[in-house]
Order: sequence, then C-alpha cells, then structure tokens
Amino acid sequence: MNKEVFIFTPGAKKNIAILAITGLVLVILGIILMMLGGGHAETAGAAHEISGHDFHWSQRLYTDLWINNIYFIGLGLIGIFFFAVQYAAQAGWSAPLLRIPLAFGYWLPYAFVVLVIVFILANFTGHWHLFHWLDQSLYAETLSDGSANPHYDPIIAGKRPFLNLGFYTIRTIIFFVVWIGFFIVMKKEHYAEDVDGKISHWKRLITMSAIFIIFFALSSAVASWDWVMSIDTHWYSTIFGWYIFASWFVSGLAAITLMVTFLRENGYLPMINENHLHDLGKYVFAFSIFWTYIWFSQFMLIYYANIPEESVYFVERLSSDIYAPVFYLNFMINFFFPFLVLMTRDAKRHGVFLKIVCIVVLFGHWLDFYLMVTPGALQENGGFGFLEIGTIMIYLAAFLFIILNGLSKSALVPKNHPMMQESLYHHI
Repeated sequence: MNKEVFIFTPGAKKNIAILAITGLVLVILGIILMMLGGGHAETAGAAHEISGHDFHWSQRLYTDLWINNIYFIGLGLIGIFFFAVQYAAQAGWSAPLLRIPLAFGYWLPYAFVVLVIVFILANFTGHWHLFHWLDQSLYAETLSDGSANPHYDPIIAGKRPFLNLGFYTIRTIIFFVVWIGFFIVMKKEHYAEDVDGKISHWKRLITMSAIFIIFFALSSAVASWDWVMSIDTHWYSTIFGWYIFASWFVSGLAAITLMVTFLRENGYLPMINENHLHDLGKYVFAFSIFWTYIWFSQFMLIYYANIPEESVYFVERLSSDIYAPVFYLNFMINFFFPFLVLMTRDAKRHGVFLKIVCIVVLFGHWLDFYLMVTPGALQENGGFGFLEIGTIMIYLAAFLFIILNGLSKSALVPKNHPMMQESLYHHI
C-alpha cells in the first residue's frame, strides 16, 4: 500500500456505516421513549409549555440537530482557519500535516445544506420556533381590533432591524459562500504547488490566508450571535463571539491532533515525529486554558454585576436539575482534565495521552454547545439520553466519511512546500 496517499478502505467505510446505523437506532429508540413518556432523561411526552405551546418530541430532535450543525460547522471552519494561520505565520513545523486540517473544509457545503433544512424544520413546521424571535406575534403592539397585544415584546421588537429572517438569511448565505470559496481557491493553489513547485503558490497562499483570517474573525462572531446567542433572545454577552471561537478552536485542534495521531499510527505521515505531536499537544493545552479564561471572564463579570437581564442566562442553567450537573461537568472536563493530563512534556509527546485528551475535549465542547443551545430552546424539557448520543454518532459518521473521502483524493503530504525541509528537522 502506498502510504503517501490515504486509502479509504472498505473496512473503514463499514465501520463508519455501523457508527451511523447505531446512531440512527439510538435516535429512534430515544423518540419512542419520549413518545411513551419514559422519564425525564428521555423527556416524557406529556404536554409542557414552551413559549405558550405544547412540547413535542420533535422539538428536542430539532434542537439536537441544531447543536450538531453548529458544532461540526465549527470543526470544518477551524480546519481551514488552522491551515490559513500556518501560511500567514509562514510556519515551517506544520508543513507535513497541512492537508489534514484543510480536508475539514470538505464538510462545509454539506453543512450548509443540512443547516438550511434543519432551520426550516425547526422553525416553520409547527407552532414552535427554535428561534423565538421568528414568532411574528411578538412585534405588533396592538391587535387588529385595536386592543393591546399580550404577546408584544419590546426588547425583541427593538432588535428587529438585525434579527429578521431576510437579513439573517443573507448573512448566512454570504458567510458560507465566502468560506467555501476560500476553501476551494486555497485548496486549488495548495495542490498546484505539487505540480510545478513554484514559490508563487506559497506567496499567494500567504496573502489569501491573511484575508481569510480577517473575514473569519468578523463572520464567525456574527454567526455566533445569529446561530446561538439569538436563541436566548433577551440575553447578550459582549464576548460571546470570542467564547464560541474559543470552543470551536480547541475542538478543531483536538480533531486535527486526533486525526494526525491515528494516521501516524497506521503508517501514514512518517515524517511526523514526537516534536510535531508536542506542538499539537501544546495547542490543545494552551487553548483549553484560553477557553477557560473566556468562560471565567463571561461568568465572573455577569455573576459579580448581578444584573437580572444578564444573570438570568446562568440562573437558568445553575438552578436546573437537568443542566446544573452538565454545567459543572463542562468546566471539569474542558479545563481540569486537559490541564492536568497535558501539563507534562512527556504527555504531549505520546499518542495514547493525546488521543484520550482529544476525545474527552471533543465530547466536552459538544456539551458546551449543548449548554448554550438547549436551555434557551427547550427550558425544562431538555435532557440527555439516547437521542443526543444518536445524533452525535450520525453527524460524526457523516463528518468522518466526507473528510476521509476528501483526504483519499490526493497525496497526504505536500511535495514542494518550501518549508518542508525545516519541518523534517523540527525539534523542540
């Protein structure tokens, strides 16, 4: 087998298919348990009020699908962002592994289609809206007969110039068109280097990477307001864009590290040594701390100020029997676990430690997005059970299939990258 090109074997495809089928079975089982009223962990089918409407199991399904949409979109984006950062910084150490994060961008076109479908299902197929601001009854002060509208919400009405379906849709389309466009152009330029070896490709990629980083910084912040923060429509945080970025970035770094480690253990990427793994481990370690810094900054300032319209966000999560355990678990596994395990030099240089930490971090930051979305969308009707596990498995299977299929289309390692020689002698 040619280890310069990744071979997407039938066995690997079979394992991914098993993962997807198992996830589908768990989703169906979770839905059945909810319909039968099988306890709060699978949310009973009895009627509960959400924004004045009865609770239905589909609301929890759509919420879980939305969480996974946002989470895996982040992985795709961070792959391109990491690739761009390496070029913009003219980094040499990462030259042999650049095509692994770049391949994450293959997910974005599929993610856009799924995002649109779930958005429509979650907001326009019943009386419930995942995004409460889409309820048109909130915007009129008076009814047609001249009487006061009991559903009128002056805060949401005041945000209508920004939170309206037309502008929201335009923003989302622009983001994906530009993200996917950058991915296509940068990938084409990167692979063209293999053909003619011209240094001009590397120089153009430096320029394109710098432009992408600027656009990514702006667009990812606005996307975080649109796709996550606007679910809790009354609440806002001035550092929420940074918070989403931190969670996305450490998740993406964990995914890159995990994939590089597995490929290396299966005979690929022979030029990747302990020094490269050490750098990846340092990334995961450092940005786990960065995420914690942003998490604490947001929480501490809101807690200390104790302003009702700000603190309600954390009150909903800390006073709930459903979300409070997840809130504390989220902090433990996303900060203490990677901090303690990856603190030593040796831990960052061994695949077994990196794999354990990265798997835990990936799940931990999925929980982070769960906490950001579910309480605002479902209130007391949230839960964690077969449905959540099943949707994670389905999305993971789809993501892995698309990424691994993309990796199999060409050589894993650039042939004419001008910094390759530096990477081969990289030592820390």
